[in-house]
Amino acid sequence: MSNFLGRVCLFVFLCTVAGSAFAGDFSGFYVGVNAGGASGTSDVTTTTIFSPTGYFAASSVPAIAIAGKNQLNPGSFTGGGQIGYNFQTGHLVIGGEADMGHMQLNELRSKSGIYPCCAPTGFTVAQSISTHYLLTVRPRVGVAFGRLLFYFTGGVAVTNAEYKTLFTDTFATARESATVRADRSSWIVGGGAEFRVTHHWSIKGEFLHTDFNNFRTTSTNLTAFTPPIPFPSNIWSHNATLTANIGRAGINFRF
Repeated sequence: MSNFLGRVCLFVFLCTVAGSAFAGDFSGFYVGVNAGGASGTSDVTTTTIFSPTGYFAASSVPAIAIAGKNQLNPGSFTGGGQIGYNFQTGHLVIGGEADMGHMQLNELRSKSGIYPCCAPTGFTVAQSISTHYLLTVRPRVGVAFGRLLFYFTGGVAVTNAEYKTLFTDTFATARESATVRADRSSWIVGGGAEFRVTHHWSIKGEFLHTDFNNFRTTSTNLTAFTPPIPFPSNIWSHNATLTANIGRAGINFRF
């Protein structure tokens, strides 16, 4: 009987130790999937200059600048996969994670104005911003309390972004356009929490913020009248910023 009780006590002890080790162990390679949402902010500006040989009256230039200043707030579903590795010593967890997924931010907004010189004729400035994916590579540093890990993360984010603008008017069918499209990289920071559900599976939630800086271009492709007459002396400047906030949940499988 004492032998049996001893074995039971040993079994309980070993289970307790194993459970404690599992509860605080985030070490190892893992893969997973994530899904959530992203919201962006983009301040956009379109301006031109007055030229004695150009198309516009002097009073039209500031009116165009007012209509060309806008804020876009694109939104998108996000989703993708991640891979990473953690090393844990005591409560401290250090690791790295890379993820790739869908982030198709997109918004188009137009603003119109009246030519001060030539009412009621006027013009419209249409501007849009969009992205096509999100790739991040980020170290992670956190503190584990049993099965729960709180972490801070920061690294590099890459996306393919496109800024487009179009100017048209009703005075003489004027038209000007510009497009900037490129892969952009920038910093990304955030934090989150991860919970070990079983030995192999965990769930997490995180918030990330990134800033893809400025998109700038100039153009001299203004035309007006029919057939179109070019007015290259009216030089245009276009600028857009883009920041994004990303909130998402994920599931990881740890090997």
